[in-house]
Amino acid sequence: MQKFKVDIDKVRVDKYLSEITEYSRSIIGKMLNSGDILVNGTIVKPSFLVNRGDTIEIVSEYESKSDVVPTKMDLNIVYEDEDIMVINKPTGVIVHPGSGNYENTLANGLMYYTQNLSNLNGENRPGIVHRLDKDTSGLMLVAKSNKAHEILADDFKVHAVKREYIALLSGVLPHNEAKIDAPIGRDESNRKKMTVTATNSKNAITYLKVVKRYKNNTLVHLNLETGRTHQIRVHMKYIGYPVFNDPVYGHQIIKEVGQFLHSKTIDFVHPITKEQMHFESELPDFFKTYLNELE
Repeated sequence: MQKFKVDIDKVRVDKYLSEITEYSRSIIGKMLNSGDILVNGTIVKPSFLVNRGDTIEIVSEYESKSDVVPTKMDLNIVYEDEDIMVINKPTGVIVHPGSGNYENTLANGLMYYTQNLSNLNGENRPGIVHRLDKDTSGLMLVAKSNKAHEILADDFKVHAVKREYIALLSGVLPHNEAKIDAPIGRDESNRKKMTVTATNSKNAITYLKVVKRYKNNTLVHLNLETGRTHQIRVHMKYIGYPVFNDPVYGHQIIKEVGQFLHSKTIDFVHPITKEQMHFESELPDFFKTYLNELE
């Protein structure tokens, strides 16, 4: 079950949820009409106006096996056993279907590759334990068994899964290290974006370490203590050095590949064998090529 506290006044509930979830407005309408979504514990129509402080609960996930079809995809599988997979996701790939996009997502590719995937997140998110943004590349965990999924989900909640990112920032950062401790919530002027705000936000902490400085850019390592939506991208914008080429939070777009942000390493305890696991992935070719151009 998902629960949301409304942070804006007088907006249609179907419109509000379409902006903060992966569901399309039409699917949200179906869920409201069938009682799968409640406002303050009550079934309401899609046109119902919610106000600040209202509680919205998605009590039953919308599932439709016909919405997502297995699609052949070149998966970069770093590791696999009976319970988990580690995938190196390329930039430009959406992790799971939503907002009307039901094709060419990582979930479609996983469904084509194997039928042995957890279903705890519903039929539209097979094996998906956590996400990377569409234009963020790098390592991701996938659960094949429900038991592994449940344990990994708990590990993510208590920050037991450690991930290190590498990013190219716009501008030359003067500090060698930094701790960004700034709460993140929805941007009230654009519900699809996140921002640093004290209103209806959650604590967010990012650790930064400079790797190399260039004439107009800074290469950094980033570690997350928390895992908020768009956390790195929002925090880098907040300190005045946005992720280079970020189409949403950046200063300007130079290339079509999306933000220069890569999930480089992941460390976790195997949910079943309890073995300590560590994986690393190289930067994508476009990232390495551009760094060479900056030299």
